Amino acid sequence: MQFSAKVSDISKQRSACAIIPVDTRNRLSASGDALDKASSGVIGKVLKRGDLGSKLASTLSLNLVDGPAERALLVRGGKGKLSQAEFRKLAGASANAAKGFKDATSYLTELQVTDADSGWQAQQLALAAGLAAYKFTRCLSGAEGYPLAKFTVHAPERKALKTIQRGVETGAAQAVGSNVARELGNLPGNICTPNYLASEARALAKKHTKLTTSVVDAKKMQSLGMGAFMSVAKGSDEPPALIAMNYKGGKSGDKPIVLVGKGITFDTGGISLKPGMQMDEMKFDMCGAASVFGVMNALLELQPAINVVGLVAAAENMPSGRASKPGDIVTSMSGKTIEILNTDAEGRLVLCDALTYAAKFKPKAVIDIATLTGACVIALGNHATGLYANKDKLAQELLAAGERTGDRAWQMPLWDEYQSSLDSNFADMQNIGGREAGSVTAACFLARFAEDYNWAHLDIAGSAWNSGAAKGATGRPVPLLVEYLLGK
Repeated sequence: MQFSAKVSDISKQRSACAIIPVDTRNRLSASGDALDKASSGVIGKVLKRGDLGSKLASTLSLNLVDGPAERALLVRGGKGKLSQAEFRKLAGASANAAKGFKDATSYLTELQVTDADSGWQAQQLALAAGLAAYKFTRCLSGAEGYPLAKFTVHAPERKALKTIQRGVETGAAQAVGSNVARELGNLPGNICTPNYLASEARALAKKHTKLTTSVVDAKKMQSLGMGAFMSVAKGSDEPPALIAMNYKGGKSGDKPIVLVGKGITFDTGGISLKPGMQMDEMKFDMCGAASVFGVMNALLELQPAINVVGLVAAAENMPSGRASKPGDIVTSMSGKTIEILNTDAEGRLVLCDALTYAAKFKPKAVIDIATLTGACVIALGNHATGLYANKDKLAQELLAAGERTGDRAWQMPLWDEYQSSLDSNFADMQNIGGREAGSVTAACFLARFAEDYNWAHLDIAGSAWNSGAAKGATGRPVPLLVEYLLGK
């Protein structure tokens, strides 16, 4: 999709769809009034009839006979200043209503939003439009995507144009990255394998000079002592891959931020087999890895002057005669031994070796992203990502990035008191704690392999995909991570 910002005279601006805000008293914005006059007052007449719903973010599409715009998409706003959450709701509703048109121009920047400037508004509008226009079509015969190909954000004043343009560029890149993550997450496990992810990373590097890609294969993992990682992969005929995508936008001496994504391309649970109901959704167990791919794509769009390494720990967790058994003991790359009490707690086993490997990049910070625990879904539902960190400054920066984008996280405890639940009689640790605080004890496990650098863990088990009629990957937490990285 093509995104742009423009100071536009609505009475002359040709558009398939002009998105116009309407307050609770049916008053139009300045551009809305101008369009109403250009369209012989039809908008005002429809509003007097009460056809536009009174609920915030209600929408109504009108065909216009007169004037340059083919349609007006009316969006119900509030009484006065909107909260950021309310504006995001308007942005999402209007984008979903406009995705069926070939192009749209949004005049929602004429609204006032508490503690937000026009650049933030533009970012939210572009992000919402990009997300709304995504549709999975790859495996559907004869399916076509939504027609929305051009989205313009109106700048009410010329002096605000540069700010709005930057906002549009950021929101558009976040949408591109989110949609890359959604596409990878939505692909079935027979297509999206560890080798497929490795080939995608290599192809991305061929297109961009600032990105290099390397892949650690099974043989190299063995030589590095990645016994935890290999214990997950050995039950499958699909070989594992530890993929490193290195974005070099900053100075050569600048320490990188390393993102580590859990990439279990399908998770049966292994010998600790999952129930059959909804097991198809375990193709989404690589959404952490998908988000890393999404972030790297967004960075290549924006070209910020920072260094970022994207690590993807990719494997398939299957039951077989070679698979790990409950009670098996493996040695991780760090040298620490792990008793595997549950083979369905496999994400932490691939991540612990990836976190040890991340130290070779001498990172400024390491952030892992994983659909790690069902316990996090019980704790936070699908609204918030669970956030753990060994440095409060890092946690606060990530939380703030989530608030700015609406891709929100909630900080959870990472206290020493929880560590004892991982004690084992037979190894340095076991890979699960008890029933209580499952998301916390999983984070405590990972923390043991991230002691040498600033580290955060994002448990996205609840936020990475939707179930039911709207089943599909969400692309989270790409907006949060991109926002955080742009602040570095």
